[in-house]
Amino acid sequence: MSALIRRILTLAWPVLVAQLASIGMMVADTLIVGRYSIEHLAAVAVGGSIYITLMLGMTGVVLALGPIIGQHYGAGKHDAIGEDIREGFWLALMLSLFGMALLAFPHFLLTPARLKPELEAIAASYLRLLALSLPAILAYRVFHAAANALGHPRPLMYIAIAETSAHALLAWILVGGHLGLPALGANGAAISQMLVNWMSLVVACVFLARHPRFAPFRVFARFTLPRLPSQRELWRLGLPMGFSYLVEVSAFTFMALFIARLGAEVVSGYRIAANISALTYMLPLSLATATAALVAQAAGARNEALARATIRAGQITGIAIALIVALLLYTFSDTIAALSTPDLRVATIAAGMMLYIAAYQFFDAIQTIAAFVLRAYKISFIPLCIHLCCFWGLGLGLGYWLAFHAPTPQGVSGFWQATVLATLAAAVLLGGLLVLELKRRKQT
Repeated sequence: MSALIRRILTLAWPVLVAQLASIGMMVADTLIVGRYSIEHLAAVAVGGSIYITLMLGMTGVVLALGPIIGQHYGAGKHDAIGEDIREGFWLALMLSLFGMALLAFPHFLLTPARLKPELEAIAASYLRLLALSLPAILAYRVFHAAANALGHPRPLMYIAIAETSAHALLAWILVGGHLGLPALGANGAAISQMLVNWMSLVVACVFLARHPRFAPFRVFARFTLPRLPSQRELWRLGLPMGFSYLVEVSAFTFMALFIARLGAEVVSGYRIAANISALTYMLPLSLATATAALVAQAAGARNEALARATIRAGQITGIAIALIVALLLYTFSDTIAALSTPDLRVATIAAGMMLYIAAYQFFDAIQTIAAFVLRAYKISFIPLCIHLCCFWGLGLGLGYWLAFHAPTPQGVSGFWQATVLATLAAAVLLGGLLVLELKRRKQT
């Protein structure tokens, strides 16, 4: 067991650093734009939530490559991996065209927020610029899925650190108008993201073509059109995965849209808390990614005993880390909020939200790792149904009622109370589904 835990951690820590660095781009936007203008920060909070929801939903479809490549790698079918990656690039292109079309006309997406006209105009411009990032982000996720599935995530860490560092500097210059350039506010943050995302894709292609771990798959050795059987498998597995991401993230997006009705201070406090939630989620996410990669490889090699032992090791590690994170958030919520904004009212609101984030860490670790392992077994539809019931039904539906229509309306706290309950339900249901699947596999 200890050897498996070490192996999971060896794969997980570069994924964690890469994910934290990527989330650092959102944190940088919050800090830089927030010091430029609270109105621009509110627009970025709403617009960014919409963009992240759409982008992560489409990213989830692309990440269907992970279990496919992982099982091919475990089974020793190395010749199929290069073809898989090329098919992934075609999938990314099709998805990005759809996403760009949506973001080109973003006002219907912003309507539920009921923003003031001037704030809606800022958010709409911000989203149109971010649309130009989608092809690069989704194509990069093809490399991301392949690197994790092959057990070689370190390039992702190096690229993410460089990307975030470049974005922090460039956003500082463009948002505030430094070095003699005009101040662009929220638009400056969007332009910076677009430029660094395309830079990351170029670097990823160099890794695929030249790095010894990827070059043998000859991804760019020849040009191939999309193949219907491969695309069918990707869409069959990827669509439920993408919708699962969409459901889970959109629950927070719609929270931001509804919370926007409570004023700029509340939505700005929510943006800070949401950033902390996203940061803490990177821990179970990185462990789940590493665990799922190893489970997929073991499944491809038909070593079910190793797969089950890997799952146990992943869950034990995830739960232990979640308890530590919960304790830290409970203890230092006020300090974290104060460091995130100079506005005392916004900091107080954010600190109150962080206590709820601490409350669901344990359940979030269980449900995240269980969901990823099920995807490693190419099971994605039932987890989608569970996510729909939990995060839209309980998290969003119940949260909206608690916030605005309960006998004693809870305001923003109502959404977070429902989120804790939703995460608990997801942990029970996904954990139970995984247990049933392992029993089924043991009997066959």
